[in-house]
Amino acid sequence: MSTAYRRPVSLFWWLQRRSYFLFVLREISSVFVAWFVVYLLLLVHAIGSGGDRYAQFLAWSGGWVLALNLVALVFVLLHTVTWFGLTPKAVVVRFRGRRVGPGPVLGLHYLLLLAVSAAVAWTVLNG
Repeated sequence: MSTAYRRPVSLFWWLQRRSYFLFVLREISSVFVAWFVVYLLLLVHAIGSGGDRYAQFLAWSGGWVLALNLVALVFVLLHTVTWFGLTPKAVVVRFRGRRVGPGPVLGLHYLLLLAVSAAVAWTVLNG
């Protein structure tokens, strides 16, 4: 039984093109999205457990956790931007029988993101 030749693939194949690199970064960003979910669940648990536990959580949240959260924020923003960029390709919007171009679809998504972010910020800061 003969086997076909398979050219070896470099471990760093994803560095050969910008599109490959962004794809890998977007996939890695999912880990940081999951970290944010875990962090927020820990925060909610600490708040629900009382003032002492919340103070311990805040003390733990400094230093390396703060640095991790800043790195995670960059990756979550990358995740958001790249997925929003894919939206006009996945969602076909028709208005008066004609297909709406990608610009308005993308613009509306960013407008809604800003509106929801502003509402959350207002609720948290004035709550």
